[in-house]
Amino acid sequence: MNYSKTSINHPFLEALACCGESEQKQAVKELYYRGQLPSSRPRVVAIVGARHSTPYGEEIAYRAAYELAKRNVVVVSGLAYGIDSCAHRGCLDAGGITIAVLGTPIDKIHPRCNLKLAERILEKGAIISEYPPGHATHAYDFQIRNRIVAGLADAVLIVEASRHSGTYGTYEVALKQGKEVFVVPGDTTRAMSTGTNDMLRQGAHPYLDVSDIMLSFGSKSVMPNIENLAGLPRDAQNVYAAIQCGFRTNEEIIEALRISATTLSVATSLLELRCLIVAAAGKWSIS
Repeated sequence: MNYSKTSINHPFLEALACCGESEQKQAVKELYYRGQLPSSRPRVVAIVGARHSTPYGEEIAYRAAYELAKRNVVVVSGLAYGIDSCAHRGCLDAGGITIAVLGTPIDKIHPRCNLKLAERILEKGAIISEYPPGHATHAYDFQIRNRIVAGLADAVLIVEASRHSGTYGTYEVALKQGKEVFVVPGDTTRAMSTGTNDMLRQGAHPYLDVSDIMLSFGSKSVMPNIENLAGLPRDAQNVYAAIQCGFRTNEEIIEALRISATTLSVATSLLELRCLIVAAAGKWSIS
């Protein structure tokens, strides 16, 4: 089995510098990987959740990964049963790049039923692990790897989790790392929603569709121009943020923001009057 070893100085892995002793008492220094790591630093979202997932959660995870991949976002997950597997598959079915972070040695895929999924991941993406071949796997290795899953991401989406699940550990690590955390609201009568609903009660962002995450990517870049947006309606500000996030056509913006064509027309007219956006060849861009 061919694999490589790299330090976190690799452009795609530099975000792991935040995974220091404060998170798991062990800084990430080097990783083993198979496949291809992105040569630059694209937008990255981690999608995690319960192994014993519900059909509802599986559909949300698959759809979220699919839509993110269509927007050139790399999806990271843990190749586990349930939500993780659905996230990897959704990204792959959209033609995207997904990264699997193992809690096992680089030469041991777990669970074994995901061997074919792992092969698909390796066609365009990568499988990474802290552990070399021959490492004796312990249960706590899976919890320790959660800091890498969160650390690689710009945002973390949690789909389903009970109060005492490993996913709850990923949530806590992501908060310590200062990541944006999005959580899918769940059925209050299901055990797999107790953890996620607690996270929402504690202030995590509710996830309703992919636009929630995409707009968060543009929030920081919008801030320097906030004085130019002062006095504009909320719809116009949201349209401006969507364009900064990479939504360029009217159809993309309408789908992302769930607004009408009339609302979009009014918003873009106001933004054009302030010379904040321009249109060319049917696409919007920031002036």
